[in-house]
Amino acid sequence: MDEHPEPGHDPAVGALDPRAELSEFLRTRRARLKPEDVGLRSFGRYRRVPGLRREELAQLAGVSAAYYTRLEQGNGRHVSAEVLDAIARALRLSDAEHAHLTHLAKPKQHKKKPAVRTQQVSGPLRTLLDTMDGVPASIVGRRSDILAWNRMAAAVFGNWAELPAQEQNWVRLVFLRPEYRDLFADWERKANDVVCQLRLDAGSHPHDPQLSALVGELSVKSEDFRRLWATRDVTVKCNGVQRLHHPLVGELDLRVESFHLADDHEQMLLTSHAEPGSPSAEALRLLASWGTDATTAGAGTPPTRTA
Repeated sequence: MDEHPEPGHDPAVGALDPRAELSEFLRTRRARLKPEDVGLRSFGRYRRVPGLRREELAQLAGVSAAYYTRLEQGNGRHVSAEVLDAIARALRLSDAEHAHLTHLAKPKQHKKKPAVRTQQVSGPLRTLLDTMDGVPASIVGRRSDILAWNRMAAAVFGNWAELPAQEQNWVRLVFLRPEYRDLFADWERKANDVVCQLRLDAGSHPHDPQLSALVGELSVKSEDFRRLWATRDVTVKCNGVQRLHHPLVGELDLRVESFHLADDHEQMLLTSHAEPGSPSAEALRLLASWGTDATTAGAGTPPTRTA
């Protein structure tokens, strides 16, 4: 087993260091910008640092070099929204990255460590999942926990009910279960998407002990997770076409759509559908006809088709 925990994280205690998170996020965003990207002169091989210097970034943002240096070292206090906006523009951050920077630089203040709210799925929402016959659908919450799903989601992605509750989590599945490397045709993209989402959750909930423990465990157990986590990338990407290599019906091209719940923005309805009349649509109908047998069949003989 590899044991190279992420800098700024102590897996022994499961604690994320907010100052280190802010420092590394700003540093990596600055390093990805080239001087010529922002209209500055590049000194080629004589340049001693990758990307922009702190002084150059500060100039672009309209703040003093000393102030920006303190902020990048995690020592910025009472930073204004206007300054964060200016730094975000200078770094050319996406909307998701801008929100993440704000969460890191201006964390919510709590007089005491907040209790972690239990994630629950309402009865009507579970009923809705069951009525979406033929469409794989699930509810995903904080930390990418899989909170509820319908029969078709189990047929396509695996019978999560057979797993312990702690393992019903997309990050664990993608990095710790080899069968998911085979399932996703572009496993690297899927892995990057779940890590980016986890980064956003970590910025919004720095005191969540379960999230910190998850990051610590994955940092120890997965070299791929450590590599992607170290990029500090954050994106919101839950839509688009996803190609799967299903063990029973072969290749599936599914369109993924996501919808945040109006009464709980931390929960998201995820659906996957195939283009009508396509081979993937026919494959989904075949899986639906097999029913629960599709979730239990292994690499051997396909299940017997039911009426």
